[in-house]
Amino acid sequence: MSSAPQPTDLKMVAPDRLQIAWSNGQRREYGVRELRDACPCATCREKRSGPATPEMLPVLSPEEAQPLRITAMQPVGRYAYAIHFSDGHDTGLFTLEQLCELGEVL
Repeated sequence: MSSAPQPTDLKMVAPDRLQIAWSNGQRREYGVRELRDACPCATCREKRSGPATPEMLPVLSPEEAQPLRITAMQPVGRYAYAIHFSDGHDTGLFTLEQLCELGEVL
């Protein structure tokens, strides 16, 4: 069993802000962009750790051109959440430990 606090309440407080209340009494707020940029999936980790190379401007899909939002959050056991983003990305599992480190304490 995870030693991390458990979420007791999750809510979107603005279209781009998620708030989580934790079992240890802490309340944290997360920017959707911050979460997307911290995605722990292998592809995102590789992009973050790889060498910076000049790239051509990307062609954005209609989903990527819209403001970034969370479209769904699903618990994975008692240790993580799968977060689905409006840009179509949904492969990262955010552990409770990671979520406890991200965001801003309120």
